[in-house]
Amino acid sequence: MTTARSALGLLVGLSLVILAPSGPPAAPLVSTFSIVGYDPARQEWGIAVASKYLAVGAAVPFAQAGVGAVATQSFVNVKYGPEGLRLLAAGKNAQETIDALIADDPGRDRRQVGVVDKTGGSASFTGPGCLPWAGHKTGPNFACQGNLLTGPEVVDAMVKAFETTQGPLAWRLMTALEAGDRAGGDKRGKQSAAICVVRDKAGPLGNSDRFIDLRVDDHADPVPELARILNLRLKRPKEESPRPSP
Repeated sequence: MTTARSALGLLVGLSLVILAPSGPPAAPLVSTFSIVGYDPARQEWGIAVASKYLAVGAAVPFAQAGVGAVATQSFVNVKYGPEGLRLLAAGKNAQETIDALIADDPGRDRRQVGVVDKTGGSASFTGPGCLPWAGHKTGPNFACQGNLLTGPEVVDAMVKAFETTQGPLAWRLMTALEAGDRAGGDKRGKQSAAICVVRDKAGPLGNSDRFIDLRVDDHADPVPELARILNLRLKRPKEESPRPSP
């Protein structure tokens, strides 16, 4: 009887091995909504992002004054950040930068990336393997994208908010993030948010370009918390007070 049970166990184990799915190793899934923006008057570039993902600000946003900004997400390839900035600094525009990033990436079908270059040119890429809903919209001075969202209304709301909001870039980005959050955001829930804005010599004592670099890494309602912290660094224009959630 013991021998029979051992043999049965071995067969089950073999079956599990045979039936196990094959494929590339799992990559971190940064399903999120983000907006990359540029303010030509202030010469600022920035990104705002939120997700049901721990410390999304450590993975998605990359920016450099006088160069541009990049948001890399979905099955995130963080190399897109520094490499994207290198390509932009070398003179490529936003679309050329994305084309170069995805050209040699075997995981491109599951990537999502948004780029704004030094003149405000914008481009986004949403791979066909990104989890639905996934998509993007671009326009002068912005690229907005998201994946695993409640629906396209998230990106639509973000774009409308960015295009109709006045004031500093940080608050235009923040208002867009709040609009996406109210529209449904990441359909898995909420966890983290971040905002980054760069301007030449705008960092501490003029020794860096980091004008705004704020993160909420783990919070039950991270977008309002990020707005609260941003207000400590840069007062919110009174006309842009947040609307209540529906």
